[in-house]
Amino acid sequence: MRLLEVRDLEVTYAGGAAAVRGVDLTVDAGQKLGLAGESGCGKSTLALALLRLLPSGTRVSGEILLDGEDVLGMRWGRVRAVRWAGASIVFQGAMHSLNAVHRVGDQIAEPILLHRTATPTGARKKAGELLEHVGLPAARASAYPHELSGGQRQRVMIAMALACDPRLIIADEPTTALDVMIQAQILRLIEQLVADQDLGLIMISHDLAVLSDTCDRLAVMYAGRVVEEGPAQSVYENAHHPYARALSAAFPRIGDPASRFAPRGLPGDPPDPAALPSGCTFHPRCSVALDGCATEDQRLRDAGPVRRAACVHVGVPGSAGPGGRTGATSVGAGAEVGLGVEAAVETEADTASAADEAVGEPASEAVGDAVGEPAGDAVGDAVGEAVGEARSSTP
Repeated sequence: MRLLEVRDLEVTYAGGAAAVRGVDLTVDAGQKLGLAGESGCGKSTLALALLRLLPSGTRVSGEILLDGEDVLGMRWGRVRAVRWAGASIVFQGAMHSLNAVHRVGDQIAEPILLHRTATPTGARKKAGELLEHVGLPAARASAYPHELSGGQRQRVMIAMALACDPRLIIADEPTTALDVMIQAQILRLIEQLVADQDLGLIMISHDLAVLSDTCDRLAVMYAGRVVEEGPAQSVYENAHHPYARALSAAFPRIGDPASRFAPRGLPGDPPDPAALPSGCTFHPRCSVALDGCATEDQRLRDAGPVRRAACVHVGVPGSAGPGGRTGATSVGAGAEVGLGVEAAVETEADTASAADEAVGEPASEAVGDAVGEPAGDAVGDAVGEAVGEARSSTP
């Protein structure tokens, strides 16, 4: 059953910054949708727009259908009723979101008192039950936020989001600043809650690896737009858009010497929403941009079964790439090879000896194996030549 459908959503702040530009998304009951992208790409603005939590003066257009009802067309009384009860949000930074001078149990009970016909005693009892539901003792309801650890505060935020039995939860970076052990516990808790209660989940994060492991589908945002969408594992492992591929490549692969000795990053910063570049907004940072990318805007297009990407290379017939792959996949491989050669040559020229000793084989062969044949041959040869030149020129 469809819980949320977003159609052509646009958000422009009072100063003229176009934070969200024509986003379309859907979330079904029991489905987990991940939103990824760098800071400033519009993820949090999109989340706040879904419940009309943006500051006054912000222009919002499009449709936000929650259980078939347009949130943007609701009266304020109806919006208040929908918040917490229909959809709730777990904000970034639990320490800043919780009130420092109120006990956490009272803060969990507040939405219950406002949205449910409950007595103060019944609300406090419900708050204790919710704390136990997220793995905390009910006695912690009497604690103040500063008396809890980071992971405990995050669990309190999740308990608060569940207080009025919403059907949709929006989690805005729920694991930020948590260590990996607590992060794993929070992620498993969220997965369990979605499965047990058949909730819809929108999870926002910078970490594609976390989203691919937790979510069913993944949408990558850049400059206020979704530039790629599809099954989470497929997008993470074989992204079609150069930006999504660069985000995925930024995470080192355990046991992969190529990613260890030839780290790849993405130069530059996301554009200013108030002064976006013409054409494809990613073209100033794109390693495979064409001349037309500077003038022609790119919209999402089919990139395979249940996959969409906003790139001029996606779906181009006959664009065979390394390994005989065509269309969107070959473009991704080309982008990876292009970034890999540049970074690998620099890194290997400086650390060739260390690479040979650590990997146990010539660095050029390691890169070739990691990238794969026949694209790996080209990368390996390029790296090998660079390493040879660097060694010959070294006194």
